[in-house]
Amino acid sequence: MKDYYKTLGVEQNASKDEIKKAFRTLAHKYHPDKKGGDDAKFKEINEAYSILSDDTKRKQYDTFGSAGSQGGFNPGQGGFGGFGDFDFSQFTQGGAGGFEFDLGDIFGDVFGGRRAKTKRGRDISIDTELSFEDAVFGVERTVLLNKVSKCDNCDGSGAEKGSAMDTCTTCNGKGTIREVKQSFFGQFESTSTCSACHGTGKIPKTKCHVCHGQGIYKKESEIKVKIPAGIESGEMIRLTGAGEMVADGQAGDLYIKIHVKKHPVFRKDGVNLVMDLPVKLSDALLGASYGIKTLDGDIMVKIPEGVGFGEILRIKDKGVPYDKNRRGDIMIKVQIVLPKKLSKDAKKIVEGLKKEGL
Repeated sequence: MKDYYKTLGVEQNASKDEIKKAFRTLAHKYHPDKKGGDDAKFKEINEAYSILSDDTKRKQYDTFGSAGSQGGFNPGQGGFGGFGDFDFSQFTQGGAGGFEFDLGDIFGDVFGGRRAKTKRGRDISIDTELSFEDAVFGVERTVLLNKVSKCDNCDGSGAEKGSAMDTCTTCNGKGTIREVKQSFFGQFESTSTCSACHGTGKIPKTKCHVCHGQGIYKKESEIKVKIPAGIESGEMIRLTGAGEMVADGQAGDLYIKIHVKKHPVFRKDGVNLVMDLPVKLSDALLGASYGIKTLDGDIMVKIPEGVGFGEILRIKDKGVPYDKNRRGDIMIKVQIVLPKKLSKDAKKIVEGLKKEGL
């Protein structure tokens, strides 16, 4: 059995955040579109994440998988638990007195019938950079990808426009192929999708000149991506079905990793925007008004008399949008600027304040 924890390089008691972080790192490293990428490794990582990121699937895997399976199928132990002490290892494909032993067929048909697995196209991973403002308010981006997609000319049918469709002679129009196999338990019948017509039961009399009858081909595709407000740098957006297409299945997914540029003034803290505001000592003592540039435009901020160093001034509803029409706040951290050198007059004033105990 596959060790999905080992695949992602995490411990069995790893949190969901740790699993997610490990997946992002490995997916970025091994993506086949990158130099030095590994398609097989990328698929293995995706498979591991799809199990461990789902609470139900992970619990089932922890219970019946390689990490602690009891009485289940474990080929590494030379037999099959749950069937007494009988060792099935002597019955190999095409061996043991002529019996054909196919685990997929036997256990699929014995326990509720064999289900045809839908083919799925390759997942795609890309990176995109956002300005701080776009990350705060959200934005719609259009990305251009060169990927295998459904043929526009024939709408995926594989037939030239106006061409008639003939009944598939391979499956006789049924779209599936039925096979009867002999196993140790007796005869078992399995059903698979017809590879000639891809399960449609029809084949084109004249093949599409664009995709040559395949229903898919590689082309440039524009994909609109709606990036939500408040997204963080390093987060991943998943667009289901926006990956590569396969002829007799469904499209893979598109993963978009977000990189947010730093802002010269603001930084995010949840739904709030935080900034430092240098305030002169005299303004801190006597109070003043300061003009600041927010993401919504220029505003005036009142500095209260006697404000302290590090004190927080709050501007409500000018932060990060969330929960439909609600927004966080701007948190202004006061940084009182002390003069490095005082004039004679300034010294006299300070000495006077000192005498008053200030």
